[in-house]
Amino acid sequence: MGFRRIRALNDDLRHGKAGPNDRLVVTVGVVENGKDFTAEVPERLASFSAFSPDNDPNGEHDFGIIEVDGQTIYFEIDSYTPDLQGGSEDPADPVCTTRVLTILLASEY
Repeated sequence: MGFRRIRALNDDLRHGKAGPNDRLVVTVGVVENGKDFTAEVPERLASFSAFSPDNDPNGEHDFGIIEVDGQTIYFEIDSYTPDLQGGSEDPADPVCTTRVLTILLASEY
């Protein structure tokens, strides 16, 4: 099933194992909290496992909420074409997909 492959690719990206086309976007709000905070976020993101039908209805592990030093952090993974001009036609295929992991403060949403 495609969603299992998508979930595995999304989990790899969250765990710091980016594919050849994958990107990470960290917002200014996260960076402004300092180096220690910014370094802790990916560690918390990698250990996040609280996916449920409520917060992950498609089973793709593409969104979550974590807490770091009292700050609420959102993460989202979107699948685009390699040129980032539109949505991927096959997010299960890393060759034709660029995954973008965006990490932002809840207050920036």
